[in-house]
Amino acid sequence: MFTPTVQDAQKAHGSRETYAKMTERPAPEGLGEDEITFLTSRTSFYMATVSETGWPYVQHRGGTAGFLKVLDPQTIGFADYRGNRQYVSTGNLQSNARVSIFAMDYPRKARLKLIGYATVNDAEDAPDLAQSLTTEGESKVERVMSIKVEAFDWNCPQYIIPRFDTAEIAALVAPEIDRLETENAQLTAELAKLRDRLERETK
Repeated sequence: MFTPTVQDAQKAHGSRETYAKMTERPAPEGLGEDEITFLTSRTSFYMATVSETGWPYVQHRGGTAGFLKVLDPQTIGFADYRGNRQYVSTGNLQSNARVSIFAMDYPRKARLKLIGYATVNDAEDAPDLAQSLTTEGESKVERVMSIKVEAFDWNCPQYIIPRFDTAEIAALVAPEIDRLETENAQLTAELAKLRDRLERETK
């Protein structure tokens, strides 16, 4: 991603030396355990493609945790279900297979960037792949997309505002809810005993 013009901008603003050291590190051979765990636990990600007229297009993809799958250390994929039938990303990929992906973990302020080449197949033309990418409980798979990862990088957490979905909020407040329910049960039992004693004393 550090093209000559990008490097010129880095030099102009004093960050080139830092990033030059970054590019000297040996590139990993593929996704590691941290990346695989991160990607397969996502419930959404953002994917950018480029149109025939040169415009970037960003699409949100979502599903239950595990809908984005790692097929091998160099390949990720997901099933494409019927949506609004615009087919913008699908169409863009017919002329330019390049994609860029942002996978976010807002509560932990983590962000993983990936670039690669995407292949789109109708589900009926790739039944084995469709089966491996299908998520239980979803509707019929129309297409499958596999992405050969060319590079990835963990992004700086700065300026990522923590956000929590319903399940994450439930997990955070579950201990407090359990405590309150236990306390409520104890108080209810004590109140019942007091009422029973009061009734006996007033007879």
